[in-house]
Amino acid sequence: MVQWLLGLWCLVLAGASWASAPLPVQLLRDADGLSLSARLAPELPTDLEAVLLRGVPVHFVWQAEVRQPRWYWTARYLGSVQRVVRVAYQPLTGRWRVSVNSGPVGEAALGTALHQNLDSFADAMAAATAVSRWRLLGAAELPASGAVRVDFEFRLDDGLLPRPFQLVAPQAGRCSTAKPCACLR
Repeated sequence: MVQWLLGLWCLVLAGASWASAPLPVQLLRDADGLSLSARLAPELPTDLEAVLLRGVPVHFVWQAEVRQPRWYWTARYLGSVQRVVRVAYQPLTGRWRVSVNSGPVGEAALGTALHQNLDSFADAMAAATAVSRWRLLGAAELPASGAVRVDFEFRLDDGLLPRPFQLVAPQAGRCSTAKPCACLR
């Protein structure tokens, strides 16, 4: 138990130094609305795999805010969306499980998530740090013309860790990447 706490503590402290450089980021506006495709390459803490191998699931949060810039006032808020990615190791099968749920998540909501089993830790992290055609706004919520700005964030959510680890983890916001943004004109 003490090793788990130390491993998680190292994970959280190392998470404060994550640096993610957005690689290809693409916004797509079509008849269905606005969607985002992105692949991040964060420097993951070295202890992350060890913590997951001990059976502690880790949750990552993708969060995006869509705004319409205006020259005469502050940007108009159009909406925000959230996607929670849960990565867990299954020791009986020796496989990694990545669960994706849109919207706020609790343990009960994981039953409605999209689950994927992968063979390696690298594959699981690649699946967790990428989104493809993630619907941000529907066509009815999107303005007919003009530019939109999307601020998105990828972070480790320590509020979804098991209770004993929440006591050790620092306050939220320490393990987040810089907020990259994308603009569509």
